[in-house]
Amino acid sequence: MLEAVGFESIMIGDPVDTFAGAGGEDKARAFAVYGYPFLARKPG
Repeated sequence: MLEAVGFESIMIGDPVDTFAGAGGEDKARAFAVYGYPFLARKPG
C-alpha cells in the first residue's frame, strides 16, 4: 500500500504491543493485534 502511493525505501519494524495496560487489552490479545512502526521516504 505504501508503494502504491509513491513511498520508497520502506522499512517495517518489529511488532509493538500498543494495547498493554489499556482498556480492551484482553480483546486485542484475543485477536493478536499489534502496531508496527515503519519508516519510508516519499521522493519529491
